[in-house]
Amino acid sequence: MTETIDIVLTGPLPNKTADGLDNAFTVYRPFTGAEQKTKLEKVAAKVRGVAAGESHERLNDEFFARYPNLQIVASCGVGYDHIDAHAAAKRGIVVTNTPDVLTDEVADTAMGLLLATVRQLPQADAYLRAGHWLKEPFPFTDTLRGKMMGIVGLGRIGKAIAKRAEAFGLGLAYHSRSQKAGAPYPYYSSLVDMARMVDILMVITPGGAATKHLINAAVLEALGPKGVLINIARGSVVDEKALIEALRTGKIGTAGLDVFEHEPKVPKELIDMPHVVLLPHVGSASVHTRNAMGNLVVDNLKQWFAGKGPITPVAETPWPKPAKG
Repeated sequence: MTETIDIVLTGPLPNKTADGLDNAFTVYRPFTGAEQKTKLEKVAAKVRGVAAGESHERLNDEFFARYPNLQIVASCGVGYDHIDAHAAAKRGIVVTNTPDVLTDEVADTAMGLLLATVRQLPQADAYLRAGHWLKEPFPFTDTLRGKMMGIVGLGRIGKAIAKRAEAFGLGLAYHSRSQKAGAPYPYYSSLVDMARMVDILMVITPGGAATKHLINAAVLEALGPKGVLINIARGSVVDEKALIEALRTGKIGTAGLDVFEHEPKVPKELIDMPHVVLLPHVGSASVHTRNAMGNLVVDNLKQWFAGKGPITPVAETPWPKPAKG
């Protein structure tokens, strides 16, 4: 790559990824909001790419308008609900994400969170550390034996979770926008109906407007007083207020959450519930997997500017890229 290409980095990325960007491009470091607009105003016309790191900033039409020659947004993560991909498409801007490279890591975390929630493993650890075991054994917990799990979203990660769940002896069903050809599990077009039939709801559907508060009060009530909710998807998929009320009143048994509606802010009501397991959005957060995700961000940018096209364009992206009028 002989020409200089200017890139904006909108959030932190692993060190190896940052080095890869610096070696290939001229990189403007992550200023956000008004600060970014002010500091990059003089070079905005030179910017042709965005590396979207781990930031809560929404990349919308107003953001794209700052950079008249922007061609590509390479996002680090499989979910891209923070990016208005439709607005990008209208401007002829390609959006890429990082699927596949995090599938196994998130599926592993999902099963770990399920085990931790059902068997109350963090609570058992805290019990020992507090010296309570010296007085009496930790109380018996629930089990996965004989349980049925409903998967909300049978995409790449959903299928990987299902494979692991089968090894644990769990019965499986699923709900998604449409029935998946070849899926060996019962399909429910109604999420409420599935919730009524299962013991565990495993949420791994994409975020965004289409799935906002998909897990609502009616679904939680159908899950029942012994039901377990695991959310490893996006915080927006679960109506957090309805969940807190369901947990408070015993309409469901417990929950394991890796994501939250307004993260990193977590409602105090959830923090104060001793039977709920909470994780700080660590589904894919291993060094190995985050480096792989970061490398795919860099590779998408490199391939695009080498004229080879994006590696992992999202569904909404205009590829082949239309000519700008």
